Amino acid sequence: MKITIAGSLGNISKPLAQTLIAGGHDVTVISSQDARRSDIEALGAKAAIGSIDDAGFLTSAFTGADAVYTMTPPNLGGQNVKANTAVAGEALAEAIRRSGVKRVVMLSSIGADLPEGNGPIGGLYAVEQSYQQLKEVAVTYLRAGYFYINSYNDIPLIKHQDILGGNYPAGTKIPFVHPKDIAAAVAKALQEPGNGHEVRYVVSDYRTAAEVATELGTAVGKPGLPWVEFTDEQSLEGMKAAGVPEEIAGLYTEMGAGFRKGIIPADFIKQGAPVTGAIKLEEFAREFAARYKV
Repeated sequence: MKITIAGSLGNISKPLAQTLIAGGHDVTVISSQDARRSDIEALGAKAAIGSIDDAGFLTSAFTGADAVYTMTPPNLGGQNVKANTAVAGEALAEAIRRSGVKRVVMLSSIGADLPEGNGPIGGLYAVEQSYQQLKEVAVTYLRAGYFYINSYNDIPLIKHQDILGGNYPAGTKIPFVHPKDIAAAVAKALQEPGNGHEVRYVVSDYRTAAEVATELGTAVGKPGLPWVEFTDEQSLEGMKAAGVPEEIAGLYTEMGAGFRKGIIPADFIKQGAPVTGAIKLEEFAREFAARYKV
């Protein structure tokens, strides 16, 4: 198959490209950075260099492909994040329409069924809505759980304050996912014909915040590491003090509140809370410990 994938050589797209190439597929990787060209070609893929919000460029990259994997970069521009995500989604949808590609796998997120109250995920709601307008295209919306690797941002909190926390209680259950499990799910879906427009959840483990604190704490030599619930204001101000732009901090505070209220994982739970990924929290904790020591 001829397959075009977005995401350059990121945490998902690189292992995805490697899997597809190993399977004998003709792979093109989209990147916005020409500096990535040689690395992409070294994998055995073709490089398509251009902007993710340029429908003309994307149309060229998609034309002739049997299947396409799309994703929008997180925190596009650092400001107007949801609007920028929506614009990129419109460009991707237009390119799919123009190119005539018939099989698409889109990286989405738990909570993307909600237009608001879900922080940055609201941008993916808009992207899903753009894709819903595509006719005669089989689209799989892969709604991923909360990335384990986001926990790397909490390393300073653990090192300097001996806590882990967020603006939701310790008993809050979070659907987590490992990028490698997403890559495996995308590779599988791309090689299937699809069935109209369908939503699939890709989640590696479904655990409480307290369990995350326990496993990560134990892995880094701090058994009994407590989970501390912050207020929304504390969460917002803490991120801003750490150098996170105010808009991003506000969106992540809103997302935390969405988990606290139970609205973000509600549809995942309604669908039976399917956990299909292989990499469990305990395995990720070992990866976390290796990063923690750096």
